[in-house]
Amino acid sequence: MPGGQRPVLFEGQMRLVFVREGPLVAGIGEARVILVDCDDATRTRRLVIDRAQPELATATMMTWAAFLRREAEEGGYDVLDTSQRSLKCCVARICVELVPAGRG
Repeated sequence: MPGGQRPVLFEGQMRLVFVREGPLVAGIGEARVILVDCDDATRTRRLVIDRAQPELATATMMTWAAFLRREAEEGGYDVLDTSQRSLKCCVARICVELVPAGRG
């Protein structure tokens, strides 16, 4: 990273356009926005079975996820589909983005 800057990872459910505006307003030119996503069946299984939070597996949640997918596609953002990938594989993919080439 330029000038010895360290990478920063922001994680959460938020509008991608807002995530992209922050670095632009702050004058940070080197920022990547990646939507970490999964298909609705996987999301439902993870919420209901893996996390024991069935109250979150709603039509509203699925609509929100679809909205973010469309926003990523329209904005040209990368999408990491975790539906068929292990957690280890997904973490490795994100780490590749955080560690600049030649510094890994």
